[in-house]
Amino acid sequence: MLFNLANLSYWIFLGIGIVLFLLVIISGGGDDDVELDAELDTDADIDLEGGGDGNDEFSSLQFLAWLGFGKAPLILLLAIDFSIWGLTGWILNVFVGNFTGEIPTRMFGLGGLILIVSFITSFSISSLIARPLGKIFASFGEDASSNRLIGCMGTVNSKAVPYEGKGKIAQADIIDPARNLVTVAVCLPSWAKVVPQNGQEILIIEHTENYYLAILSQGSDREQWQQN
Repeated sequence: MLFNLANLSYWIFLGIGIVLFLLVIISGGGDDDVELDAELDTDADIDLEGGGDGNDEFSSLQFLAWLGFGKAPLILLLAIDFSIWGLTGWILNVFVGNFTGEIPTRMFGLGGLILIVSFITSFSISSLIARPLGKIFASFGEDASSNRLIGCMGTVNSKAVPYEGKGKIAQADIIDPARNLVTVAVCLPSWAKVVPQNGQEILIIEHTENYYLAILSQGSDREQWQQN
């Protein structure tokens, strides 16, 4: 029953899903997240509070939210939908076939019911896991280079940030462009006038082989760096 050709359509759906997943990985996490999610949330809040008139628009936006639109890149959403649709239909076909002795294939019978049930199940599950998976696959597209931290803000962990060339370094917690917390070694450039102390906010301005150059995020040093 498991490899019966009657399951061919679900094998195709599953294969499409796997191919789309591979495309997501190769393309570095898929397209950027669509902006529909924010619109869905905003419109839903307005209508729930009684501030909106468009019931038809609200219903359509809620339906799109249930489908998972706005929670992940479209190509990833389709990969999830097709994979779950194919897997669910395949499992239901085998389960029913084991009881009846024959895999249902009639579209206007049990076979059609399995097709519809597996379709609804796939979209229901994908709407729940689209956002977490979207964040996971987005990591494939993140800039892993050291230069990604230039221009980012952070907080000094050590007592103070030493000047470069003194044989000392300090540690700082930096928020990278993907909103991840990264602990790095930092030094102060030789031209800086203000020494950042523990707990103060700094700005990463350059990357060297062994550490980052950082200055106080506000003040005369930042102004001089911006001018140069």
